[in-house]
Amino acid sequence: MTIRGKAHIAGAYEHPDRKIPDKSLAQVHAEVAIGALNDAGLAMRDVDAYFCAGDAPGFGPVSMADYLGLRNLRYLDSTETGGSSYLTHVGHAAAAIAAGKCRVALITLAGLPRSQHTPSGQRPSRSGAPEAGFESVFGPTTVSMYALAARRHMHEFGTTGTQLAAIKVAASQHAQHNPRAMLPVPVTVEEVLDSPMISDPLHRLDCCVITDGGGALVVVAPEVAAGLPRQTVKVLGHGESPKLADNGRIDLTRTGAVWSGPRAMEEAGVTHADIDYASIYDSFTITVLQAIEDLGFCDKGKGGGFVADGALLAPHGRLPFNTDGGGLCNNHPANRGGMTKVIEAVRQLRGEASAAVQVPDCELALAHGNGGSLGTRSAAATLILGREDA
Repeated sequence: MTIRGKAHIAGAYEHPDRKIPDKSLAQVHAEVAIGALNDAGLAMRDVDAYFCAGDAPGFGPVSMADYLGLRNLRYLDSTETGGSSYLTHVGHAAAAIAAGKCRVALITLAGLPRSQHTPSGQRPSRSGAPEAGFESVFGPTTVSMYALAARRHMHEFGTTGTQLAAIKVAASQHAQHNPRAMLPVPVTVEEVLDSPMISDPLHRLDCCVITDGGGALVVVAPEVAAGLPRQTVKVLGHGESPKLADNGRIDLTRTGAVWSGPRAMEEAGVTHADIDYASIYDSFTITVLQAIEDLGFCDKGKGGGFVADGALLAPHGRLPFNTDGGGLCNNHPANRGGMTKVIEAVRQLRGEASAAVQVPDCELALAHGNGGSLGTRSAAATLILGREDA
């Protein structure tokens, strides 16, 4: 069974705030859920499937369904793959819709790490994890694990800090057109390299922002989409894959995108040349570089040169990316950037991105998420989305 064209994204909503000190996590989930449903022209009573990940409070989907008043549910999914969860949820929702399990699926994300001063540098403690006794003793942090991957990529392929900085520069050029962006000021390569070193070779400006907020999506059956006043976006392809540490025999230069990308593109029946816009997970600059290579937009080891020549700049670069400013400059709610990647792809396909960065005649978009750590184990998810009338 294929999901190609068998489900549409009808609603997409990003919380407007980047710091929310006076609301609970459940309240933020509710606000984004209402926003996405309003965007789709639907209501809570129309929802018959609900998807959330580890950011949901309480007993996950059960607690949240009760809080949101989702009384007509017949399908639940709480797949947890970190920041890639929400792209995975879109694929799972499309499959459930294609199988006749549901017709209107709601997906929510929310987090308050900025207001609650949640530490972002230390990797979460998973004392029961089988790998904990072998890794936790060395005190790894989130940024150090990405720095490890960046340093290895530099060693293998000659990638430079200047090339990584070009990714931040492109994101900042886009963020200046987003009034909601946390860092709306363009930066230069020199400013990235002059920012404090956090974990060699990654500087502060190689890292994503830390924000409160959230987002939500509504995925619907084609017959539901046909009756809505709002333009929808077709789900054409989906792929997902873990990247395992393999007991230490890990290639630090590759991610799960090596497998998730080709699966999504094959299902959609598209090639790299067909992609007009890409939303790529950007927890750190190295995350983008490796994803671009592993998704097949350039050869392995050639990502540095690809990004350094302006390929990522919208609207006319070879691969316009993250036109909202991405996690590097705009928003990284709950330290999970996958949701906003889908939301901005939907904006581009609807022609609703900021005018200065709207890709002309955008018909096909790729959205890609990564969860976990490039230095150990992670999960990748890729979506191919198409304009409704394309």
